Amino acid sequence: MPLPSLPTPATMPTTTTTTTSLVRPLRAFTSVPIRLNSTAAVKPAESSSGYVEDLSAGRMLRFQESLPHLPVPTLEQTATKYLKSVSHLLTPAQFAETTKIVQKFVSPSGEGPALQQKLLAKAADPKVKNWIYDWWNDAAYLTYRDPVVPYVSYFYGHKDDARYTTQASKGAVLATAALAFKKLIDTKQLEPEYLRKKAMCMDSYKYMFNASRVAATGRDYAVKYSPDEPNSKTITVICKDRFYILPHEVDGVQLSTAELEMQLQKIIYDANAKGHGPGIGAISSANRDDGVLYKDHLLSADATNKALFDQIEESSFVLAIDDKTVKSYNERSHQFWHGDGTNRFYDKPVQFIVCEGGISGFMGEHSMMDGTPTCRLNDFVCESILKDKLDHGAPLSAARSLPPPEELDFVVNDAVVADLAAAKQAFAEVIGLHELEVNAYKRFGKNLIKKFKTSPDAFVQLAFQVAYYRRNGVVRPTYESATTRQYQLGRTEVCRASTPESFAFVTALDDASVDKKTKIALARAALSAHVAYIGDATAGFGCDRHLFGLKKLVPPGTPMPEVFTDPTYSFSTTWIMSTSQLSSEYFNAYGWSQVTDEGYGIAYMINGDSLQFNVVSKKKDSKGMAAAIGKALDDLADMFASELPVSAKL
Repeated sequence: MPLPSLPTPATMPTTTTTTTSLVRPLRAFTSVPIRLNSTAAVKPAESSSGYVEDLSAGRMLRFQESLPHLPVPTLEQTATKYLKSVSHLLTPAQFAETTKIVQKFVSPSGEGPALQQKLLAKAADPKVKNWIYDWWNDAAYLTYRDPVVPYVSYFYGHKDDARYTTQASKGAVLATAALAFKKLIDTKQLEPEYLRKKAMCMDSYKYMFNASRVAATGRDYAVKYSPDEPNSKTITVICKDRFYILPHEVDGVQLSTAELEMQLQKIIYDANAKGHGPGIGAISSANRDDGVLYKDHLLSADATNKALFDQIEESSFVLAIDDKTVKSYNERSHQFWHGDGTNRFYDKPVQFIVCEGGISGFMGEHSMMDGTPTCRLNDFVCESILKDKLDHGAPLSAARSLPPPEELDFVVNDAVVADLAAAKQAFAEVIGLHELEVNAYKRFGKNLIKKFKTSPDAFVQLAFQVAYYRRNGVVRPTYESATTRQYQLGRTEVCRASTPESFAFVTALDDASVDKKTKIALARAALSAHVAYIGDATAGFGCDRHLFGLKKLVPPGTPMPEVFTDPTYSFSTTWIMSTSQLSSEYFNAYGWSQVTDEGYGIAYMINGDSLQFNVVSKKKDSKGMAAAIGKALDDLADMFASELPVSAKL
């Protein structure tokens, strides 16, 4: 049963070979507003009604053990949602065939009920906190073999601060702010996040600091070190491709901002005097299995190299000092998303970057921690700096006599040099396949959209559907990330953002025979459908994670149920638009990669009076797509503004 071409006639989607049906890791940010206050007290009765407060676990984790477990939808719920989500993407004959296959799967004589019972049993096991957690971490991230950069890395750009215009001064204040946040985590005093007054899972915060992803053959793994170990009280600083270890605590006392700046200046001076190092960071940019081989070669080159490498993984976080001047939104986004492939350590989950002029940003690694925790970290860091909320410690006049930071002087041989050259070449090739375009949309933001009496996120998602349809004459499967962190070890569920309702609207919008009143009614139906799906997905009642779980329980050697071999299944999970939102008034950049070679990765921010879209693709005209989104927003706003009183119009 061939499906509509995607994107060339008579072809099914082409995919990169991976270990799962996923093409590339899906983005786990959120389109649901989450309360991100860092330290303010929240009354348990108000925010977490029905949860048991266990203060012995610390403020951050006090609700953790009483969070509910991820539910398992019924077969009927998932079948209904799945069929509706594909109904407008198929021909009538294709939809009829898929309907027959799904109905057979969920019938008493089909394979579905037995698989459902196995899944329910796993979910009910008292030893299992979340039935999908291990499966998902493995399939979506840890068994993924393509390079972390650019396919798993994501980034934020910070708004500028005219007070910190040197790399040393900006790096020092970033470190002070990050260490203040780290202390809240280490002491478990960080206030939980809340979604509609419900406490959210905070377990993944343990992978923020003193942690690393580790490349291993076939399957990577995560390491987490105690913050009390001596090597854990350090920052890995990378400058001119040289790695330095900077202790952020000496004799039990954290370095002041002035002391950190002084130490960073020493590193910059030393690196400039020596010139570029070998670029050991390139190892972390490689295909994961290649990276295992490259690391083995490095560690076997000299007995001292393992201890040096371990120090990077154990350090609190990375601070990269880049020899780069960036001005435009596009330049910033490229620099923070991937850099040059050597002045980074891509396996660390927290990596701050400072360019010339004190322009700063952040790069994250995605495998064990979704975007909302690092968004909160960066929000805290930026707000603390811009609003002078930091305790900077003693001034430079009271600075202690500190030993200079130590360079990690790796010993390299010919094999390591060849590996680094291969990694650098592969990095340049893969980055060269991509194009990125930022649309910093200033005409309006959520303040105006709310006047239209609709969800700002649903409004923006509808603009994506309009933009794609106008450019291609068809609609395609669209992924939007919805958080499930209201459950223990929750990560994400899919909101299938292309719906029958949105299809009805986009096909009518530019049809001169359809009157404006009808268009608005169709738009509101599409917006309502989107809000409903996001709500269901956030509650754990999307269809994608459930189908994934059922598929995982098919016994080895048993024929795969037809519902999973049906071309509709792979077609509908090839996310031509992979989208996620997070928003901060302190960011001027945010983004990541597309998840299929045929599509777009669209990261977006919805702020009070502005919107921003970072569009990435493999040469699919990202610039044109970004412009089409802006035009769609203009047209939607003009259409809805006709309902507003004159005083409230644009």
